[in-house]
Amino acid sequence: MTPQVPPVFDNDLIGRLPETRGPLIPNGPLADQTWFRVGGPAEVLFRPVDAEDLAYFLKHCPKDVPVTVLGVASNVLIRDGGIPGVVVRMGPNFAFVKVQSDGIHAGAAAVDMNVARTAQAAGVAGLEFLYGIPGTIGGGLRMNAGAYGREFKDIVFTADVLDRRGERHTLRHEQIGFHYRKTDVPADNIFIEAHLQGEEGDPEEIKKRMQEIQQKRRASQPIGEKTGGSTFANPENDPEGRKAWQLIEGAGCRGMKIGQAKVSEKHANFLINTGFATASDIEKLGEEVRRRVKDKYGIDLRWEIKRLGVEKSTP
Repeated sequence: MTPQVPPVFDNDLIGRLPETRGPLIPNGPLADQTWFRVGGPAEVLFRPVDAEDLAYFLKHCPKDVPVTVLGVASNVLIRDGGIPGVVVRMGPNFAFVKVQSDGIHAGAAAVDMNVARTAQAAGVAGLEFLYGIPGTIGGGLRMNAGAYGREFKDIVFTADVLDRRGERHTLRHEQIGFHYRKTDVPADNIFIEAHLQGEEGDPEEIKKRMQEIQQKRRASQPIGEKTGGSTFANPENDPEGRKAWQLIEGAGCRGMKIGQAKVSEKHANFLINTGFATASDIEKLGEEVRRRVKDKYGIDLRWEIKRLGVEKSTP
């Protein structure tokens, strides 16, 4: 069990929120829900029952209350002071994966690997790369996640979002505005569903490619460690086209530690919690990596891991 940061919010907020069918949990613990196993609580943790429950909440939630969406938190660092406002975690009704005549429809909480498996069984090729992304469809949409030569932009036909007023919109591919590890969709819009398209393929051939992806991941990444996936986006302005891990390694950061946070020796673009690191340890280590890369190469590495919340206040 991960040691939790003690409750830090007084929860005056809970009385200002609308009544929902899903639970509203004051000082909702988050650390055990993240891959890093660090971080403070949510001021209020909301688990909507379905899209209608979430839409009702958004429509009636005071507009000054911050709302943050959390998926499986595989590429997230929650700071030790927790996340003010409401953190939304979608449950089983958002995790559906359906094969239909026009493609695959998946909820925002559907795990990428499960979508890949469903596509494989249905003979839908082109989604195999999802097997190498340990996240959810919602997170993948938000950051245009990619691996092994493909990105979400290559498979998304439409996506449904709820805006801050609780109104539902269907966005076409071109309206989403896909870029390298980001999209143009406003930050306060919440992805709830995607319509994905591939092409007809042989299930056994698709399965073989997925197995190859898994083997590559196991060989090159610290799978099984308490980590947050790729820490920094590959730079787009390096004239030599080097990857983030090459710059980090070249700057002498492989194996570097702050507290119990460490740069992975297996893959230099992964930070790992070797025991009981704090979120502050991990973030400081990441910033030191950025400083050393900047000093040596003049390149500013951009965090790919999403850092959420506030620092822990000191007495």
